[in-house]
Amino acid sequence: MPKPRIIVGISGASGAVYGITVLDMLRQAGIETHLVVSKSGELTLSEETGLKLKDLEHRADHIHPVKNVGASIASGSFKTMGMIIAPCSVRTASEISSGITSSLLTRAADVVLKERRRLVLMVRETPLHLGHLRTLTQLAEMGAVVAPPMPAFYAAPDSIDSMVRHSLGRVLDLFDIETDIVRWTGFSSS
Repeated sequence: MPKPRIIVGISGASGAVYGITVLDMLRQAGIETHLVVSKSGELTLSEETGLKLKDLEHRADHIHPVKNVGASIASGSFKTMGMIIAPCSVRTASEISSGITSSLLTRAADVVLKERRRLVLMVRETPLHLGHLRTLTQLAEMGAVVAPPMPAFYAAPDSIDSMVRHSLGRVLDLFDIETDIVRWTGFSSS
């Protein structure tokens, strides 16, 4: 039985730390990762973290050039558990929802949808106008999971890393990948 695989996409939205951290969490869980980063994602990665794409080579099992639309992850015959785009820009979401893909990032997401696999989009945009909301609604109707990173304050986060890991733990729950996130246990009766 081959090792389980997940495609990780990083787009140009703010929040490159989500993509970096999910790679680390997936490695810790024993999941093979296939990374694809948009050109805008590379810029944001550099601006927000000081890292270059080559700096992620030890975090991802495979890195696919965004222009290589002939890569393995562009085919439905390449079996994966699905794909996480963290962060996901509205532009990336719009390309996926229209089915008019211009890069390996959006082509891989389109393939995940057509194969009825799990596609999770950690959309990073606020506020949202009606066009954005319609795009996200269309994606949900197509089978994608729209999961904006939202801090869970019941987890009593003590750092940005704690908030990031909790949001990603909730995303990994969608793939039945267990993490050590704080779980809601209800209010205590006092």
